[in-house]
Amino acid sequence: MFLAAVTNVTGAPTSTAEARFREVFGHLPEVVAYARRRGSRDPEAIGAEALTIAWRKLAEVPMDDARPWLFATARNLLLAEWRKASAADGRGGIPEMAREGEPEVQILDPELERCLRALSARDREALLLVAWEDLTPALAARSLGVSQAAFRVRLHRSRKRLRRLLEAGEGAAAVPQLEVEKS
Repeated sequence: MFLAAVTNVTGAPTSTAEARFREVFGHLPEVVAYARRRGSRDPEAIGAEALTIAWRKLAEVPMDDARPWLFATARNLLLAEWRKASAADGRGGIPEMAREGEPEVQILDPELERCLRALSARDREALLLVAWEDLTPALAARSLGVSQAAFRVRLHRSRKRLRRLLEAGEGAAAVPQLEVEKS
């Protein structure tokens, strides 16, 4: 009876908050993979910090799907990691995500890898949120903090740029069809 009266930082009873956090915590492998694919020096630390922040701000984490919120938090932590690394290296400023945050590509067609790396960080992020992180365009838009319409336009343009790069290369016959999932 005493335990039911105890609350956490969200104001919810501890047992409810802990149950909710268990659901959110289930996304840890996905957050670590997200950080790893974006070139983090310590993806496990990024995942742990993202979930620590999620616990402190549990009331702000969406109930339907926590992944967009967690990926946005991880993205901010990655930017901080890159700023810290660039300051330590004496380069100053935030490194271009296309160089520092290149996706970890292990089992990918070399031509597709080359084309993905040639895209801007913004285009690549739109494509990867849908393709690798398995978010719907609506959830990816939420993760980036933009409207669904703006994200769909960004995704469409990113796909066109990727298609152009693939067609310009040797693998023109192997251009994949990238379908938009309706949400």
